[in-house]
Amino acid sequence: MDMKLEFIVLPVADVGRAKDFYKGLDWREDADVGEGDGRVVQMTPPRSNCSIMLGPSLTPAAPGSIQGLCLVVDDIEAARAELVGRGVDVSEVFHDAGGGLPRANAQGRVPGLAPDRQSYFSFASFNDPDGNGWILQEVTTRFPGRLW
Repeated sequence: MDMKLEFIVLPVADVGRAKDFYKGLDWREDADVGEGDGRVVQMTPPRSNCSIMLGPSLTPAAPGSIQGLCLVVDDIEAARAELVGRGVDVSEVFHDAGGGLPRANAQGRVPGLAPDRQSYFSFASFNDPDGNGWILQEVTTRFPGRLW
């Protein structure tokens, strides 16, 4: 049985503001339908198969409460520079002192690229206007069994 992650609902306070933010990142607008509490906007990052869905009544979660959303990039420094160039407040590149994935709090974060620029272990982070938290993760070589 195929199961594919198609979209993630993001809780936002202002759908129009959120849409403008993600359009500013060059995300594709897939849909903008309805009005008021029935408005739904769907946006997709470049070359992604998974979208975000924004709408005032799609989830009971508080605006900005989603953390740890991951965007995989093949060059963390170039991706960070592009986001900064688009006006996004992005952290400096970091890696985890234990050689693993970033923790929810900043403890254990070490400035700079992962040793030997090992795939999967260099990160940067940013928030959308509501505070939903994104992680950029550099992946240059996939773990065995991964399709892309």
